[in-house]
Amino acid sequence: MSSIVNVFVVSPDTRSERRFDLHITVEQLKAKLELITGIPVQNQKISIENSDGQTLGQLADDTKQLGYYGLVNLQTLKVTDTNPSTSFTGQLSDVSQVEKFELSDEAYAKRTDTVLAYKARNKMGRFAPPSEAVPAPKVDIPIGARCEVESEEESLHKRGTVCFVGSTKFATTGVWVGVEYDEPIGRNDGSVQGERYFTCRPNYGVFVRPDRLKVGDFPVEVIDLDEEM
Repeated sequence: MSSIVNVFVVSPDTRSERRFDLHITVEQLKAKLELITGIPVQNQKISIENSDGQTLGQLADDTKQLGYYGLVNLQTLKVTDTNPSTSFTGQLSDVSQVEKFELSDEAYAKRTDTVLAYKARNKMGRFAPPSEAVPAPKVDIPIGARCEVESEEESLHKRGTVCFVGSTKFATTGVWVGVEYDEPIGRNDGSVQGERYFTCRPNYGVFVRPDRLKVGDFPVEVIDLDEEM
């Protein structure tokens, strides 16, 4: 049985696909995750989640190996920053220590040196005259076409079949392409937030922007998730 797992790593500021050896300890994992997430080792709280976002457990003992916690392919390692004020990324997003200047909506609306006043003078934003909705740009990607989706892992070829092209309810603008992967490396079954766009097996479906995939004669290629990079 392989000792390598392919998992997703998420933090307040990052999201990526990674491969780890089950023989490394939690402490060694945290050292690797600091380079990925920017969260110091001592501030990391790591939980394991399934594809539905359900927490399966916590990596609570730094001396234990990853294999001890039963980590498997396609699960998610969620890294929480327990002390954002001391982290580089946390300092950019934690505003709890910043003194706030508050101004009532009425007082703000009376000022002439604000963004609101500028938009009103130039008829921008909500002050702009109503216009016809701009249709989504046409994307020449046929349903049923074979494709390959770009990946952060250079040796990981994410191939599949185009099952949907169009606008969605989970995003207000632009065109999305729904793909059924050849292998279970996706994030859904063709539905998002209760809305179904196509049908496939769980964890085989994904939605990407058109510029993230190539259409072509891509044969089915079995992905060896057990191969160490």
